[in-house]
Amino acid sequence: MYPIQTLKVGSLGTHNTLGLARAKNARYLMASTSEVYGDPEQHPQREDYWGHVNPIGLRGCYDEAKRFSEAIVMAYHRTHGVNTHVVRIFNTYGERMRLDDGRVLPNFMGQALRGESVTVYGNGSQTRSFCYVSDLVDGIFRLLFTEFHEPVNLGNPSEVSILEFAREILALSGSQSSLVFKPLPQDDPKVRKPDITRARQLLGWERKSTGMKD
Repeated sequence: MYPIQTLKVGSLGTHNTLGLARAKNARYLMASTSEVYGDPEQHPQREDYWGHVNPIGLRGCYDEAKRFSEAIVMAYHRTHGVNTHVVRIFNTYGERMRLDDGRVLPNFMGQALRGESVTVYGNGSQTRSFCYVSDLVDGIFRLLFTEFHEPVNLGNPSEVSILEFAREILALSGSQSSLVFKPLPQDDPKVRKPDITRARQLLGWERKSTGMKD
């Protein structure tokens, strides 16, 4: 992790790009994240939910960087009239994911293909919802050309437990790897599932693809 750099990107980086968008009278889209909801007490998560984030925890640098980014984006829209948009991206997967980027899918796939034990944190009951990248791009494109400025969730409203997901990876890969359980990291979200009512009504969008070849 790079906590200081992460916080700088979310604050100074977002500030700088908003200034450029204002100067050039450009449309501006901020890629936010479901992590703004933290370890949520509302399930599924709607855009009007303010979240449950530990600001000084190990994950706080990323969560709070994105929450600050959303705040300054809305401030530039309200104060300077910048044509901003905010998309809250839930778990996404697709081609060309880096094996070392720390996400659960490449982690599991890399371990399975190398014949290593597949690491599941906690008891694996925590849930995630995975959206294929082409669906996400379609939703982002639709949002960019609206006149809507508040955050919009984009993700798959069907959730799966991490343990189920690990077993599916093992089955699809044909790997003989075993599962190994390790302690759950601090503030790791127990559930993650978007309410996409706003995306359906505003964009006519919902997840369609599984990413699998027919």
